[in-house]
Amino acid sequence: MLNCLAEEAKLTGVQREVPKAWYDLPTYYRGNTSTVVGHDAEIRRPSFGERLDFELEIGCVIGRPGRDIAEADALDHVFGYTIFNDVSARAMQNRMMPVGMGPGKGKDFDTGNVLGPWIVTADEIGDPQTLNLTARVNGERWGGGSEPGMYFTWAQVISFVSQAETLEAGEVFGSGTVGTGCGYEHGRYLEDGDVVELEADRIGVLRNKVVR
Repeated sequence: MLNCLAEEAKLTGVQREVPKAWYDLPTYYRGNTSTVVGHDAEIRRPSFGERLDFELEIGCVIGRPGRDIAEADALDHVFGYTIFNDVSARAMQNRMMPVGMGPGKGKDFDTGNVLGPWIVTADEIGDPQTLNLTARVNGERWGGGSEPGMYFTWAQVISFVSQAETLEAGEVFGSGTVGTGCGYEHGRYLEDGDVVELEADRIGVLRNKVVR
């Protein structure tokens, strides 16, 4: 979010501070599970898909149900990790965000959530916040980094979301975009025919093609 606000200021001239609440709680929104696709699936540009973008994230997959999970026990509920491409229609997202109810249709469309190429079990990953991540478009590196930039740990996120709510096996949490891991931060967007490759240590490469 910090990098995205800086890029927004550069592109639009609008300066916005990160809300204090962002540092107080691991704020999140719900994705649409019916829009999930996998490795080598086509990303279908929606009719409102101007400035279509990718977001390089790690997905954390819950393996054991729980409610009111203590932070110290939270990672015991993780089955494994995967790569998550949180596809975003930036023009629509920018129209909806000022309402204050989240990105809405900017992230809610068929093929807008991509997971893969594998789910690697937690014991094989070790500390997911040490993974090196890279984003490429048509073979050209667009960005990447690692997960130490996460302000909240996975344990904090899982514990918070589980307050007064049962988490079920199979639920997936996104890490949030790795710094420089989206086109928005570079003022570049996806064209029809582009091939997006998101790579993570110990997981592999998630590859998808953008189609009209």
